[in-house]
Amino acid sequence: MNEHDVLAGLFEEHRPRLRTVSYRMLGSLAEADDAVQEAWLRLVRSEFDSIGNLGGWLTTAVGRVCLDMLRSRAKRGELPLEPRLPDPIVSEPATDPEHQAVIADSVGLALLVVLDSLSPPERLAFVLHDMFGVPFDEIGRIVDRSPIAARKLASRARLRLQGSVPEPEPDPVVQRRVADAFLAAARNGDFGALVAVLDPEVVLRVDGGSARPGGMRVLSGSEAVSGQAAVFHRMATLATSRPALVNGTAGLVNTLDGELLSVMSLTVTNGRISAIEILSDPERLATLDLTGLGEPHRG
Repeated sequence: MNEHDVLAGLFEEHRPRLRTVSYRMLGSLAEADDAVQEAWLRLVRSEFDSIGNLGGWLTTAVGRVCLDMLRSRAKRGELPLEPRLPDPIVSEPATDPEHQAVIADSVGLALLVVLDSLSPPERLAFVLHDMFGVPFDEIGRIVDRSPIAARKLASRARLRLQGSVPEPEPDPVVQRRVADAFLAAARNGDFGALVAVLDPEVVLRVDGGSARPGGMRVLSGSEAVSGQAAVFHRMATLATSRPALVNGTAGLVNTLDGELLSVMSLTVTNGRISAIEILSDPERLATLDLTGLGEPHRG
């Protein structure tokens, strides 16, 4: 085995963590993969023998790449002028202990949406420190600031996020029970049951892609969201829905005549739905890998 193969093997051990870091920084699976690939290229060009902590070096490298990508978005006017839902990570629902650990470590779409409101340095400081425990002196080197300034970036990010994202229910069984109640209310056209399952401050985000004028649609409050009862009813009765985990929380994958119609994420807080994210952009739906899901369930 030559030196390149050894280096590649070591890199592959860190790839899952690097992809997770990149995804939380960027909210895009394709861009996350690009960032990880760039980190690999930087590693190949580096003086490997001088790297003492490979994991830390790679996290710093991918952080720099993501920061550059976020800044590039801002220069192109994509952030925050064109808000959109992050790419969902869809998997089979399960309640075994190993999968519950994955759920506990997941970041829901609702939080990723709010992270888009942060400046690139604030997002990097918050994600790397609060989610991955990277010290502020290392973060400071990435953003060309002092450790104290890096700490202030993370603190400002926390203040901006405070109260803007509901705390999700940790029990997947409770999540699924509430999701099933929502689907039943929508399917039966039961307006009262629909209102009962929604948190008074619920937020609905619908991303239909470039085909929808005005971009992502956002509705706030149970009155406004329950006003979409007819839309939910059509979805629940015409489409085939299957339970899924969407970024670790209860969700639904909806198909119509075998074609993927939408992916829905439901954030459950205190027994009610506090956030709903619906991705219905055909172009982005076509890129999702849903081969791991089980058989659909039709109502």
